Amino acid sequence: MSSLSSRNSSNKVQSVSELTQSIKLRLNDEFKSVLVSGEISGMTKAGSGHIYLTLKDEKSSINGIIWRSDAAKLKFDLKNGLAVECRGGIDVYAQRGTYQIIIRGIRPQGIGALELAFRQLHEKLAGEGLFDSSVKKEIPSIPKHICVVTSPTSAAVRDFLQVLTRRWARIRVTVVPVKVQGPGAAEEIAEAIGLCNRLGESVDVIAVTRGGGSVEDLWSFNEEVVVRAIYQSEIPVISGVGHEIDVTLADLVADVRALTPSEAAERLVPHFSEVTGGLDAASDRMTKLVLAALDRARRELAVWGSRPVLTQPLERLRESAMELDFLENSMSRSVRGHLTDADRELASMTARLDAISPLGVLSRGYSLTTDPEGVPLRDPSKLSPGDRLLTRLAGGTVESTVESIQKDVGDSLSQDGRSGKGSG
Repeated sequence: MSSLSSRNSSNKVQSVSELTQSIKLRLNDEFKSVLVSGEISGMTKAGSGHIYLTLKDEKSSINGIIWRSDAAKLKFDLKNGLAVECRGGIDVYAQRGTYQIIIRGIRPQGIGALELAFRQLHEKLAGEGLFDSSVKKEIPSIPKHICVVTSPTSAAVRDFLQVLTRRWARIRVTVVPVKVQGPGAAEEIAEAIGLCNRLGESVDVIAVTRGGGSVEDLWSFNEEVVVRAIYQSEIPVISGVGHEIDVTLADLVADVRALTPSEAAERLVPHFSEVTGGLDAASDRMTKLVLAALDRARRELAVWGSRPVLTQPLERLRESAMELDFLENSMSRSVRGHLTDADRELASMTARLDAISPLGVLSRGYSLTTDPEGVPLRDPSKLSPGDRLLTRLAGGTVESTVESIQKDVGDSLSQDGRSGKGSG
């Protein structure tokens, strides 16, 4: 106990807070700028926008914080397991008496931050189908109105317009001015693409262009807001960003990608001389075809004109008239022959009919007896004295009255015992 007193006699007694504050000041001064590498684990993003994580290696770990202002500047997404290099300073969390690193800058190990951001966003948007060839729209062969989204003072827009007007002078071009790099550029580009779509059917194609530059200079064309604006455009979009070796996400999502602004102009319109040359060639081919068709028509007309039906039309009519006369005579003879045969057949049938006709029977001495209604009488038992009879003879009809009836089966009809009075 006395030893403790003796040691404290030469030192001031400090509270925990005072000691922690002393350590904090010493660490802040000693380690105000450090570079440390490790693997991210236990990462969380608070509602405030701050990011909390742990950096670790095989043997140790240290807590880290990225304040919201620094987190907003990150071009890539932080993930657990990502190996990174961090720049910051060591601080002490007084309430818990622990130390931590305040991260002011971070980059992935072995690959640039922008490259990683490019890969991460490409993977995300490709998974959504934004780069599929099946969703690409066709660029008109000769557009009438082009909207150019670019910086109005850049060399790129001058090159684009020079090539465009040199190839096809009579075309309407609307330049929509935007920033093409720096803070806010991506939002301006996306808004300009939306503005072009709101102009309606008068715009045939949208050209998004800028000249070459570093990866950082071109980064606005890798921003998600620009990529989605191009994908959602109802008007076809052609991109011409940077130089031949530069590839941006805007290039990948555009309906047509040109390597440079100048090539974009070349791909948008044909050269006027090429079109007129093609028209001249087509005109020559059409003229040759028409002349060939006329020549064939002349030859066919000559063949038809040499035929007798055209050279001697009356001769053909005379031949037809003679043929008709022959046919008429032949038909008349045939008709007369048929009529003669018909007359003979009719006479024969008339003779046969006369032979079996009732009138013919009567002319041979037979008679036909009927009741007053004309019904032939066959059975004398159906008659009674006083009944009236009509008897048909060859020369006329006799009316009589039944006086008596005698039934004699052996007698003929002419001797059936009937007798009567009458006149004929």
